[in-house]
Amino acid sequence: MITLYGFGRIFPAGIGETKDLWAQWALEETGLPYQVHALDHTGGELDGEAYRRISPFRQVPVIDDDGFVVAESAAIALYLAEKAGRLAPADREGRTRVAQWCIAAVSTVGTTLACLDLIEIFDKGNAAPGLRADVRKLAERWLGDLERRLEGREWIACADFTVADILMAGVLRGIRKTDLMAPFPKVKAYYERCLARPAWQRTLALYAERLAVNIDDVR
Repeated sequence: MITLYGFGRIFPAGIGETKDLWAQWALEETGLPYQVHALDHTGGELDGEAYRRISPFRQVPVIDDDGFVVAESAAIALYLAEKAGRLAPADREGRTRVAQWCIAAVSTVGTTLACLDLIEIFDKGNAAPGLRADVRKLAERWLGDLERRLEGREWIACADFTVADILMAGVLRGIRKTDLMAPFPKVKAYYERCLARPAWQRTLALYAERLAVNIDDVR
């Protein structure tokens, strides 16, 4: 049985923004049996020695598959796809293409969008307007590249929905409350297509139940 270490309690600003959503979505898509070990972030549980032993950076999520522990959301998603034999093609070239787009999601696109988020959090007084503008310009460049990639395509890596779509949609979800996607209709349609999947809807409901919040608070 796979154990997913996810949040049970978290500070209000983090509700709905955490990457255990990505891992649980992958579990729901694959149909692998799992249970959730809910962690109390507000009580300092992530800083305890027990959790430090399984999570190198004391972050969520982590999975424990009968003693085999995997940290980092992208690594978890790829592992689950491999274990289940789903969400990735069977051939080496197809799997490599999926891995490429997983890395693109969390590294190229995700890193820039995370920088924008950090600027928004820590530069409340707009002390670095030039930096804010430059990072936004870079984000728009990546979104433009995604727009071109999605020309005539339903999914980002292959003809079928894969684990790369979970990660890319998860990254794009971080800007859902901004206007960044508005100029990119194919990206926006792709994002909405991903989040319309039943497995994602189940994930949202389970997450809201786990954190004892209204589902509308995490959408």
